[in-house]
Amino acid sequence: MHGVSLTSEFNEEYVKLQKRAEKGDGEAEYLMKIIDKGISKLAQDLTIGKKIPKRLWPKEYVREYGVTNLWKLNLDSYWRMIYTIVGDKAELIGLILEVLDHKKYERKFGYH
Repeated sequence: MHGVSLTSEFNEEYVKLQKRAEKGDGEAEYLMKIIDKGISKLAQDLTIGKKIPKRLWPKEYVREYGVTNLWKLNLDSYWRMIYTIVGDKAELIGLILEVLDHKKYERKFGYH
């Protein structure tokens, strides 16, 4: 059994995005669509993303969320969903930490 959850920080961003989409913001509508599609994919298979090597993990993820694994799911060619898998064998949860555009992703993970 597994599911998908959002950190409280990402949930706040998600709600703001929903409100923008409801007002007809095209970019927000598109982002909601690909985020929801990513969540659906994760609900089917938590390991669908690419595992990020530990040496690249931003320290803030370890400090704030105590991550012991970190994954990236490409939502499209520009947007990345960052998540970790938590729980035990009985119930695993894909915990979504944030969604970043490609530029912010590269900066945060030290790619140049």
